[in-house]
Amino acid sequence: MVHTLAGNIGHLFVIISFVTAIAAAFSYFKAEQLKSVDWKHTARISFYIHIISVLGVVAVLYHIIYHNYFEYHYVWSHSSRYLPFYYKLSAFWEGQEGSFLLWIFWHVILGLVMIRTFKKWESPVMFIFSLVQAFLVSMILGVVIINLKIGSSPFLLTRDVINAPVFDINPDFIPENGSGLNPLLQNYWMVIHPPTLFLGFAATIVPFSFAISGLWSNRVTEWIKPAVPWALFGAATLGLGILMGAYWAYETLNFGGYWNWDPVENAIFVPWLVLIGGIHTMLIYKRNGAAVKTSFILVIATFLLVVYSTFLTRSGILGDSSVHSFTDLGLSGQLLLYLLVFVLLSIYLLIKKWDNIPSTEKEITSYNSEFWIFIGATVLSLSAFQVILPTSIPVFNSILNNIGIETSMAPPADQVMFYTRFQIWFGIGIAVLTGIGQFFWWKKLEKGKVYQEFALPIVISLIISTLVMALSGLRDLSFLLLLSSGIFAIVSNSRTLLKLSSKNIKLSGGAVSHIGVALMLIGILYSSGLSKVISLNRSGMSYSSDLPEEVNKENILLFQDQPVEMDKYKLTYNGRRIKIDGIGGFYKKDQFNLLNNKYYLTAKEDILKGDLITVSKGDTLKYNPENTYYEVIYTKENGSSFLLYPRLQENPDMGNVVSPSIKRSALRDIYTHVTVVANEEKEWSETEEQEVQLGENFFVNDFVSTVEGFKRIDEVDGIPLEEGDVAVKAQIKIQGKTQDYFLEPIYLIRDNFAARIPDENEALGIRLTVLQIIPDKDALVLGINTTQKDYIILKAIEKPFINLLWIGTLILMIGFSIATVRRAKEIKKG
Repeated sequence: MVHTLAGNIGHLFVIISFVTAIAAAFSYFKAEQLKSVDWKHTARISFYIHIISVLGVVAVLYHIIYHNYFEYHYVWSHSSRYLPFYYKLSAFWEGQEGSFLLWIFWHVILGLVMIRTFKKWESPVMFIFSLVQAFLVSMILGVVIINLKIGSSPFLLTRDVINAPVFDINPDFIPENGSGLNPLLQNYWMVIHPPTLFLGFAATIVPFSFAISGLWSNRVTEWIKPAVPWALFGAATLGLGILMGAYWAYETLNFGGYWNWDPVENAIFVPWLVLIGGIHTMLIYKRNGAAVKTSFILVIATFLLVVYSTFLTRSGILGDSSVHSFTDLGLSGQLLLYLLVFVLLSIYLLIKKWDNIPSTEKEITSYNSEFWIFIGATVLSLSAFQVILPTSIPVFNSILNNIGIETSMAPPADQVMFYTRFQIWFGIGIAVLTGIGQFFWWKKLEKGKVYQEFALPIVISLIISTLVMALSGLRDLSFLLLLSSGIFAIVSNSRTLLKLSSKNIKLSGGAVSHIGVALMLIGILYSSGLSKVISLNRSGMSYSSDLPEEVNKENILLFQDQPVEMDKYKLTYNGRRIKIDGIGGFYKKDQFNLLNNKYYLTAKEDILKGDLITVSKGDTLKYNPENTYYEVIYTKENGSSFLLYPRLQENPDMGNVVSPSIKRSALRDIYTHVTVVANEEKEWSETEEQEVQLGENFFVNDFVSTVEGFKRIDEVDGIPLEEGDVAVKAQIKIQGKTQDYFLEPIYLIRDNFAARIPDENEALGIRLTVLQIIPDKDALVLGINTTQKDYIILKAIEKPFINLLWIGTLILMIGFSIATVRRAKEIKKG
């Protein structure tokens, strides 16, 4: 049965939320214009109905995903029957419509906070909120008016989207299963990263709304006080979302890092940089009344860049230059209109009110804290400009081509190298300025005492830097400068932190944040700039002419159960493994019988974990057949060892995805992923027959083998034999290079007919079949088939001091939290 009622209710909620957003915007506009309490009351009611309707849309969409209503195209495209609960959350926001809805959801939560908290600012601020909501909800409206499509609805039926013959035959046909979640997104970070990131996106509307409201209502300086804590909150959540995405990339993708300067990554990173700059200029105003105009520009630019990044990622314009961009659902025109409306509104108000915005006549010198803070904001803005300019090349091409100018400018071929060679210098500047700026912020210095005050932190920094350089072997000038400036920032801010802690720890947010940034910069320097490939091919031979040169040079070939020396380790590939839902650990697939439903299997025997039986024989268990793990043991020179399980995820609809396995330690990570794996579908040789006596040694695929005995059995694969049946299991030992293996082919006689059940070992590439038993000779005739031994080609990278990046991230978030709480307490409610 097609569940049309749910979709109809969901679409009705979308329409109501769109209408009430427009009604709230109009009512708040009139309330501010006329200073009318009645209009404000009407606006609140409209926005409250808007909140309820948005929550209704969220509930209905999750309902149809959770209950596997594949008659809906969104559910069929992004979910499947066998997705766990938490990945169905990821399916909710995987598509464009769901991610827009997530953004809308956060806006209504923040809007409710604004209504309850800022009474004096409610009308102008909520006018902006409601106007933005109307634009966002229009993205999921899904209506067509005179051939004009407005939005894309998540409640469209599959039969209305896909032109398939099956729907002509049976309009009520419902697919048995969905396409499933993109393999890249089947990671726990994709459950928490998008909500955090979109909360950061949503939070940028708050300082933007205060800035526009300040211009509109002629409160051109009063807006900064309530905007500062929200700007800090937005910077914290957006930054955390970005870094969660980086950690997801590190754990899931196989490019060997956490940041690839992909255009979509850049489009999200740039608003964050500008927002940080805006926070600093707003703090300048709070200190001495300066930089109000700059604060307006940076705060407004932050929100506009968020909208611009949305256009970049969702219009399809980055389709050829980014692996993360969405396909165009025909929304590019709406997105462009959305951007242009707020750009024009912002420019109009800035021009109209520019002369009303105060400027300070106070002399600013290099001995003022404001000077260094302003320079820091300038460096952040220039860094953002350097990133967004080349990222926008596809946009420039599109604009020029549309006006008749043929152009084919190409984005940087080597994105990492291109951006890094510029951004490293911005990083050096930021590190130095964080050390200097905090020092001046909390201490007024006379001209003659500056060098005296800075002498100690500079000397300490140089001593530490020299020691670290000597131990790590740094030689590159830019690397040396980044390390030294990072250490200087830590020393200088730590000194400030110690002094503040003795007075009031609540004042330490800036110093703590800057220490976090410095640690992050040093962590990035070592983990990216000094990462080392340790899986070099030292055999002198290429693995295959079909493989790229990089694979042949920087990867190591491992045959199963054959140890190979690699750097400081001995590596042994132990074979393929699977994971069972609800049970920890990795298991051999041959411990289970596969069922007709490919997502389920049964245990052939009891499976022990230590002395405890974790799986009993015959238990039916669930697993994901797309995931195969490759067990690799690393043995150190001192004899200690650890296991890694790099993964290959095979999805016939979306392609194969390789994910790394990481050995973490205090000083370095060992990052390992498979590059090539042997085909699981074996091509066996022609059967070779060989007569072998009990106890006789013989060779199979170059391994010494022995028939150790025969054993009569009463059941085969758990099925009892019938009366008159005879089954004999041969026991054959094969001497591997590191261990012995046993194969047990079965010879079965039923109704005077012989049945032969072979046994095989994929590690050795051997399959043995008992063709005939010769009792009077104590011998048997074996059928021998051989194939390629199981193997993987693997890459391993050593990433030193990467934990400094993650520790720095945590400290940065602590600093943001301290500063946000402090600034929030400064606001007078009402």
